[in-house]
Amino acid sequence: MASPERVVWGIGTGRTIRAHWALIELDLEYRIEVVRTRTPDMDTPEFVATNPRRKIPVLVDGDVCIAESSAIVTYLAERYSAPESPLIPADIGKRAKYFEWLSFVCMELDATSLYVLRRHDDLTHIYGEAPQAVHAAQEYLQRMLGAATEIFDPNAPYVLGDTFSGADILFATVLDWTERYNQPIPKAFDEYRVRIQNRPAYQRAMAINYPS
Repeated sequence: MASPERVVWGIGTGRTIRAHWALIELDLEYRIEVVRTRTPDMDTPEFVATNPRRKIPVLVDGDVCIAESSAIVTYLAERYSAPESPLIPADIGKRAKYFEWLSFVCMELDATSLYVLRRHDDLTHIYGEAPQAVHAAQEYLQRMLGAATEIFDPNAPYVLGDTFSGADILFATVLDWTERYNQPIPKAFDEYRVRIQNRPAYQRAMAINYPS
């Protein structure tokens, strides 16, 4: 039975899946509060009390309450990683690379590129049309994905080398998001994506996050 003290609020987005995936990789029990973005679920007193910013995902782990998907993944990695499942490196150099990848994914690929497409392509009824911004975001996304191929070792199975980490959770989810928006993904990541998609934890997280 799932622990009553560990809860993830949120399903259905390219960011909420990160929390579910990390918990599953670490073999942690938890329960789910079904909150979907831009629905009345986000305005319930219970959710607003949990996160006044009304954003998902949110993790409640005992007396710890934390939002922002990259922070959730890193918190779980730091608190619960074991030698057989180290989602964050212990080595200081690799740890620096972990945070570099998280910053790169969250800022350059997610916020600066894909979220512009979400706002001004998917959600034009809310944010309005901005074709020039959409075009610029598409070009920037391709430039940043191209840059990612330069720092990605094609001979290594994961972004930090031989060991799967939270950086892979962040990077793989933005590649999925890129595909959903029909944007090209460099072929350098083809084998990487197959390897990620064959992970049982990824498949379980997908089923939980996208139940329909």
